[in-house]
Amino acid sequence: MSYDISALRKFVSPEIVFGAGSRKAVANFASNFGARHVFLVSDPGVEKAGWVTEIVDILVTAGIRVTVFTGVSPNPKVDEVMAGAELYRSSECDVIVAIGGGSPMDCAKGIGIVSAHGRSILDFEGVDTITSPSPPMILIPTTAGTSADVSQFAIISDPDRRFKFSIISKAVVPDVALIDPEVTETMDAYLTACTGVDALVHAIEAFVSTGSGPLTDTNALEAIRLINRNLEPLVRNTADAHLREQIMLASMQAGLAFSNAILGAVHAMSHSLGGFLDLPHGLCNALLLEHVVAYNYTSAEERFRRVAEAMDIDTRGMSKPVIKQRLMERIVALKSAVGLEAKLAKLGVTTSDIPYLSGFALQDPCILTNPRKSSRRDVEVVYEEAL
Repeated sequence: MSYDISALRKFVSPEIVFGAGSRKAVANFASNFGARHVFLVSDPGVEKAGWVTEIVDILVTAGIRVTVFTGVSPNPKVDEVMAGAELYRSSECDVIVAIGGGSPMDCAKGIGIVSAHGRSILDFEGVDTITSPSPPMILIPTTAGTSADVSQFAIISDPDRRFKFSIISKAVVPDVALIDPEVTETMDAYLTACTGVDALVHAIEAFVSTGSGPLTDTNALEAIRLINRNLEPLVRNTADAHLREQIMLASMQAGLAFSNAILGAVHAMSHSLGGFLDLPHGLCNALLLEHVVAYNYTSAEERFRRVAEAMDIDTRGMSKPVIKQRLMERIVALKSAVGLEAKLAKLGVTTSDIPYLSGFALQDPCILTNPRKSSRRDVEVVYEEAL
């Protein structure tokens, strides 16, 4: 009996513990993996907020040694991954824990890959390049947006090429994600906005992706609904524990959706932009979102209608062009309400940069699942509209 392999869908995810206080289970999970010496990856901001000390105390109290590595910048670089892997090896660690946003979590994934293979992280660019299993990995996200804690992506910056490259493999899905909304209380309003819009982009791109399916659709639509309703009030009042939990849940569901359905042109173009100018990833996504929606709309009209409905737009009796207009207006209004209104030109992008950016965007694996096939000129036009 023959079957169509392209119609099959698999769904990968870590073991997830969700809820206030879940970070405190870190020692139990580390012990389950037989940890004697944990390698804790974070960054200076998270350390300053006090979370690193708390996790170290929990592990040490449980009789587990800890080596801390906080040499991670906002877009983790090749040499940071390599330095971390060298410290992991020389300290004879056996389990990796990361606490932080996407950058420490991606760096931790890179360190796991390098420590398992003993080669440069540059060798693993692309899809399914990993041959040896990484050490056990427990991730604790401190932002509600990047979803590195549930995804099969690691995004690393190569400063030599001014380019962010993707490593996509189920081997980089962490073993455990401890998703604790309490940890996001140290985020400021701007970071809350950036990461929240990042999660919205994950959900929208996953829903219209050519890799979408019933297992990812429910997660994507629910994430869109939750972000549409809760992000603006959260940015106005970052102390609200209920709103933080709603956005954390949305981020997790968006992550499960995009990790399995993959993404599209917003991310391909945003990775190129973030590598070129070293900008926050969520901000890059936000600046491109409505322009890519406009570009993709005719290739996934029914899907975008359902996105509009998830954003509380009553589409009954509306023509397709009106739905497109209302959806774009809602996206722009949401971005404006949370303070993400900049244009690319304001951030230092010039017309002459666009061919360079477009070339790298077309090499990004995320472009492959975009609902509309994209030529270099197509991508250039979208960048030009976002200037």
